[in-house]
Amino acid sequence: MGMLKRAISADASVVSSVIDATDIVSEIERIHTTSAVVTAALGRLSIAASLMGYGLKGKNDSITLRIDGKGPTGALVAVSNSSGDVKSYVCNPIVELPLNQYGKLDVAGAVGKDGILSVVKDLGLKEPYIGQIPIVSGEIAEDVASYYAISEQIPTVCGLGVLVNPDLTVKSAGGYLVQLLPFADEKTIDILEENIKKIPPVSKMFDIGMTAEEISLKLLEGLNPNGLDEAKVAYKCDCSRKRTEKVLISLGEKEIMEIAKDKEITEVCCHFCEKKYKFSPQELLNLLK
Repeated sequence: MGMLKRAISADASVVSSVIDATDIVSEIERIHTTSAVVTAALGRLSIAASLMGYGLKGKNDSITLRIDGKGPTGALVAVSNSSGDVKSYVCNPIVELPLNQYGKLDVAGAVGKDGILSVVKDLGLKEPYIGQIPIVSGEIAEDVASYYAISEQIPTVCGLGVLVNPDLTVKSAGGYLVQLLPFADEKTIDILEENIKKIPPVSKMFDIGMTAEEISLKLLEGLNPNGLDEAKVAYKCDCSRKRTEKVLISLGEKEIMEIAKDKEITEVCCHFCEKKYKFSPQELLNLLK
């Protein structure tokens, strides 16, 4: 289970949100059996979704991040609720690429840079809010910051990181969002910029034993920060047989009858958790009633 912590500056003009997501990304690797670079890419997107989801107000609100840069991973999707719990999937879980010029996993090369990042917020209204921006780097953190700047006009700094062991297990993973409110003054901005310059990569901070709380306060060093709130977050899929039945029903009578006629057992697999639901021909026909 991950831990999310938020801190706020003394004048309430800056908020930092930090998540230790090592357990979450480990679960992603276990479920999807991803290669190292895909673990890093899907892990980063899932961390961002969790941080962004936790900021939603309604109990049933959700946010979906989808990035498709025409890279070898194909599309990556992460969905989070307002508690910060997250689920995700990737079209191609196994991608092997050389390290990038910095000797790091080439996330941008795997994701690609020729495409869009879309953000869908379901806030319980008649229509969901949809924001789309061109991919900036494919590294995901910069793309998330660009989304906030363009679509929501909120100055945001985003850091995301995943360290993968040689045996493909996750060594550390985490991320942060730092957001300025409109009344933040120039001095506050200058202090924050210096803090961001000095701070190590987020996965490195978790790797050396720093906690989410310590990082959230370090990001706001010099601004007399205080802890704001915290939450335990997890990789959590909310699929069920009942939901799967609704998906099948949406196919329509003709399609269901064709499936029932052609197969002895129909198996439906959840993209997010790999759980399988099996339906006999009679069970499929019963759905038509």
